[in-house]
Amino acid sequence: MPDASDTGQQTATSAPRGPRHVAIIMDGNGRWAQARGRPRLFGHHAGARRVREVVEACPALGVKYLTIFAFSTENWKRTQTEVAGLMSLFRRYIAKEMQALAAKNVRVRFIGDRVRLDAKLITLMDQLELQTAGNDGTHLTIALNYGGRDEVARATKRLAQDVADGKLKPEDVDEETLPKYLDTCVLPDPDLVIRTSGEARISNFLLWQSAYAEYEFIDTLWPDFSANELARLCHSYGCRDRRFGGVKT
Repeated sequence: MPDASDTGQQTATSAPRGPRHVAIIMDGNGRWAQARGRPRLFGHHAGARRVREVVEACPALGVKYLTIFAFSTENWKRTQTEVAGLMSLFRRYIAKEMQALAAKNVRVRFIGDRVRLDAKLITLMDQLELQTAGNDGTHLTIALNYGGRDEVARATKRLAQDVADGKLKPEDVDEETLPKYLDTCVLPDPDLVIRTSGEARISNFLLWQSAYAEYEFIDTLWPDFSANELARLCHSYGCRDRRFGGVKT
């Protein structure tokens, strides 16, 4: 579990600081491509290239944890062509970036339900997690076939099974218990959630974990998002007054 320094919470006497954990809903790839007269997959490839710049910008900004929303449980509703193209892109991205991520001391994790993913993709995911397991730089978490409600449902099933097996008493279950069963159990909650493309909704992303996150909904389409814009948003976060339900005395 993360230590207290990774929670992102500030005391009344601490100096303002940027977010330790940034989560990003990377939206707008398709519209970016269509505005250029290109197919939607062209935008997804451009968006994948943008991820490297953002990951590399994190250390200088003090961002220890970066979580990106790559594919949701609802994205299976898209055309078969687009879904197949995305799965191919994920395989190519992992194979291409594996060595670079390891060399840059990035620790990679995947969250989400892997049941519907193909065997080759799952193998690559496992390999990337294993190869970067010893790294202690930026912690990159990729949400792939992920949905917040699905995550909570799966966590609740595991919790219920532990209760049925006598490993956990029903009266001991509280709001501190469920997070231990979530996909993100080893991560601190996000401090800042960014959504690109001008949409102002959270799209079933990190529902439990983002209860007290700060949100930024920006018009920039994901393939146009830059390290400079990330820096601006992190600076804006540092100027916010975060009270977590309390008031200053």
